[in-house]
Amino acid sequence: MPITANDTSRKSWLEVQPDSDFPIQNIPFGVFLTKENIVTVGSRIGDFAIDLGALQQLNYFEGIELTDDMFMQDTLNDFISDGQKTWRLVRNRIAEIFDATNPELRDNTKHKDIVIFKMEDVEMQLPVLIGDYTDFYSSREHATNVGKMFRDPENALLPNWLHVPVGYHGRSSSIIPSGIPVHRPMGQILPNGETSPVFGPSRSVDFELETAFITTDCNIMGETIPIAETEDYIFGMVLMNDWSARDIQKWEYVPLGPFLAKNFATSISPWIITMDALEPFKTKGPKQEPTPFPYLQQKGKHTFDINLEVAIAPENAEPTVVSRTNFKYMYWSMSQQLAHHTSNGCRVNSGDMMGSGTISGSTPDSYGSMLELSWGGKNPITLNDGSQRKFINDGDTVIMKGYSQNGQVRIGFGECSSKLLPPFVRQ
Repeated sequence: MPITANDTSRKSWLEVQPDSDFPIQNIPFGVFLTKENIVTVGSRIGDFAIDLGALQQLNYFEGIELTDDMFMQDTLNDFISDGQKTWRLVRNRIAEIFDATNPELRDNTKHKDIVIFKMEDVEMQLPVLIGDYTDFYSSREHATNVGKMFRDPENALLPNWLHVPVGYHGRSSSIIPSGIPVHRPMGQILPNGETSPVFGPSRSVDFELETAFITTDCNIMGETIPIAETEDYIFGMVLMNDWSARDIQKWEYVPLGPFLAKNFATSISPWIITMDALEPFKTKGPKQEPTPFPYLQQKGKHTFDINLEVAIAPENAEPTVVSRTNFKYMYWSMSQQLAHHTSNGCRVNSGDMMGSGTISGSTPDSYGSMLELSWGGKNPITLNDGSQRKFINDGDTVIMKGYSQNGQVRIGFGECSSKLLPPFVRQ
């Protein structure tokens, strides 16, 4: 089925700024709350939110097989479960409805008042009910940097890293949408030079610049997904900040890996950018040596050229961009991650989320965490207001942005932004 929504010559009758992340060629999916406290599934063009539930009730999706309440729910899970054919039909139809040459909704003031909202008048929600969340560790540069800091610099990568997409299972209850503040976590910490831990607030709260992909129902328990089919089961992507407490992590991660240092908060951008929208930005990933096992082998373009940046904004101060990198540097692709995840028959469902792992480039200004940017606190970063950071301070807001761009179109993710607050105090 053609992806007509990607037509770069198409213009919308809604006003869209030239540098917008959300031209009519994007058409992401999310969930928002209106001023009338109505939760609805929606999309976005420019700075306008589109109520897909209202569009469906007004019969704008006539001819597409949808359940009556498909878009009148508080999550995208059912829509995602319907599969790639439905996603493409709906996205193509939205593009047609908002095409500058189509008067059907454009000239119907009554319908427009029901369907279209200014972004400032809606509150974005978590777009899916995330049943399971997996976080991978797929940036060779990031894994090498961490290995140099904490292990033998000459053997920074562990022996399994070039053979298997390493990952761990996170906690979905702590995943929040952009804009929700995060509290500094408490935990056990082993102070430098001490032999006994102490309990208190983390002194080394960090961000991790990641993306994540959202799946549809992939398999039944015991069934594997061939790598050639994995892209059919990936709905779309979001930006992700996997907040981390490095001092808690250092004490607790042996022998079973990340636990309380990672599960206190994970922030994601609220709009899911579909893989169809990102199709024009497919590119080749890094060469993989040694050659992966056959179940992980793929040829051609299977990653995406997505520009990423992180800024830190102290309270009442302008943000400072501290990192710029690109998703295309990731060693293991999303397809390889999903093929590996199901290689043992693990069931993957609609709304499951898979984090990429920290995305770092090869230069110091492209590292995806403060751990790397400050090299474990040895090289503080100076912000525009003159203050310095080894890690994230209370009152700081971490702002992540991402977009793909070529000579014809820009497809962006918006923001993933969260403020760090002091430890939670029970009243």
